[in-house]
Amino acid sequence: MTTTPAAAQPTAADATDPAGPSLIATLPGRAYTDPDGFRREQELIFERLWFCAVRGADLARPGAFRTVRVGRESVLITRNRAGRLRAFLNICRHRGAQLCTAEAGEVRRNLQCPYHAWTYDLDGRLVAAPNLQKMPDVDRTERGLVPVPLREWLGYAWVCLADDPPSFEDTVIGAAVERLGDAAALDRYRTDTLALGRRITYDVRANWKLIVENFMECYHCATIHPELTDVLPEFADGFAAQYYVGHGAEFAPEAAGFTVDGSAGFGRLPGIDDSQDRRYYAVTVRPQVFVNLVPDHVILHRMFPLAADRTLVECDWLYLPEVVDSGADVAKSVELFHRVNAQDFDACERTQPAMDSRAYRDGGVLVPSEHHIGGFHAWVTAQLAAGRG
Repeated sequence: MTTTPAAAQPTAADATDPAGPSLIATLPGRAYTDPDGFRREQELIFERLWFCAVRGADLARPGAFRTVRVGRESVLITRNRAGRLRAFLNICRHRGAQLCTAEAGEVRRNLQCPYHAWTYDLDGRLVAAPNLQKMPDVDRTERGLVPVPLREWLGYAWVCLADDPPSFEDTVIGAAVERLGDAAALDRYRTDTLALGRRITYDVRANWKLIVENFMECYHCATIHPELTDVLPEFADGFAAQYYVGHGAEFAPEAAGFTVDGSAGFGRLPGIDDSQDRRYYAVTVRPQVFVNLVPDHVILHRMFPLAADRTLVECDWLYLPEVVDSGADVAKSVELFHRVNAQDFDACERTQPAMDSRAYRDGGVLVPSEHHIGGFHAWVTAQLAAGRG
């Protein structure tokens, strides 16, 4: 797969297939509202694929932990004494009580169940329990916490609940290659070395698929994103950057940086290629991650679907450590995409109620610049069909 040259400037019209229809169907309305359908998605998508759970730097010291909802499960992620991240189902092996009830915290040495005081070390092994010495037949490793496979990439811990996890290289890293043309295009941003400048959590009253669909297209950009189209003028024409391998939207000539008023941001990240300068790239890593790349910072969204009509979105703005450590004001760069987020999520929330309408019983339509969203719909349908099979 080759990268589209930076000089190429495809337009929304280029997405039109003259041999095909202008309008193609979306998923039906019930796909966004049905609780049973959402439960199947939890089981067959979120509990079977790699899920971006936490930022590794959030667990800075041994004993730090965070609990994360992955599908229907609570997953406990902690840093062990050797400094490695470990993940487990957040369930005591005695009587099934939730081991850690806080969203985040830190323990000095061990994890203890608040119900009967069964105690586990940071590698999940059972180390103590009332009267355990009187039960010499108990295998402390076998009765330990149930481990969850974990991989680190982009500075985040990704977990997978599947008994046989799919290839991380194919399904996660492959998404970046599919979008950017080669893995190096993303590696140059060295996201794993960046520091957290700001985090904002959004509680969105909309189905997770509406949020993915919104992120994948820019047909709406001229209508609801005036600040974004001022910086990325090609988006005003409805151009969908994710339709084309390797393409990054070019900054407006008068925009000095990716900021809410077009003013200068910070120094260019040292690893990115000249062809990536003054350009914006968006990558969707199914099922729940968006990566936004600009010359001086990276913005990463993680979605946590909670119900058919509710999705928590955690958005991180990442900068060079020296920018964060210096106390530099990142407000203007944060504000640009915070407004984009608020505008997008408001649109999704206004769309969600219509999914129950008889007018949307058979779904809606995608115009040519949105046709690539049909690939996402086909992917969702295939995941559910494969699981049923």
